[in-house]
Amino acid sequence: MERPELSRAHVAEQLRALGVREGGVLLVHTSFRAVRPVEGGPLGLISALRDALGPRGTLVLPSSTGDDDTPFDPRTTPAAESLGILPELFWRQPGVLRSNHFGGFASVGPRAAEIISAPLTLPPSSPGSPISVIHALDGQVLLLGVGHGCSTMLHLAEILGGAPYRVPRHYTELRDGRPVRIDYGENDHCCERFEQMDAWLRAAGLQAEGPVGHAPARLVRAQDLVRVAVERLASDPLLFLHPSGAGCEECDEARASVGDI
Repeated sequence: MERPELSRAHVAEQLRALGVREGGVLLVHTSFRAVRPVEGGPLGLISALRDALGPRGTLVLPSSTGDDDTPFDPRTTPAAESLGILPELFWRQPGVLRSNHFGGFASVGPRAAEIISAPLTLPPSSPGSPISVIHALDGQVLLLGVGHGCSTMLHLAEILGGAPYRVPRHYTELRDGRPVRIDYGENDHCCERFEQMDAWLRAAGLQAEGPVGHAPARLVRAQDLVRVAVERLASDPLLFLHPSGAGCEECDEARASVGDI
């Protein structure tokens, strides 16, 4: 059955009803396919997000690249395809600022410069990174048609909570006009077990849920999300990894790295 197109005003009202704070900082992870159809398409959804935040609000979307072998250029490098269509369209809009490094974000609003000017950290979600600035600004995290498995904020929680795994990763930067490969270790894995956050946040009454467009949406304060995750990691630093023998190669690689740290 074909779904009706929802107006920009209707979607903005859904966002307000969910609890998006006017004048706040909002980090959005989204699947437009789950949300559509919306008046104006993906750009209409971006407009609805900005309408809900108001002129004093700051909208943030991930803007990292999926290409580790090409130096990042914030003026031309596409956002990773895995992030969906909204991030790729968003960073190209007038007035939107973008980080100058591969692990960054794009943002518009009064706090945008503060967020995107945060430097590259290794791992990319470490304290001092753009994601940690969003956390410090008491931003909200909106998961729109996606689950916690897409939440970058939880990688900050892993580092703050002492998760010990680091898997080999690299990026490429220009030095004296020549591409140079930089190797580092990242707290990375399949992220499927981030979905455990649903039950923990619901039990604590910290997660708002409801429809936005045609998609299920989750909204949580970044500080609540990180605090709950860090508390859980204190008792089991590997709780976000699949158990050994579960058949997850990414989590197995992360587990194997623990002995190398």
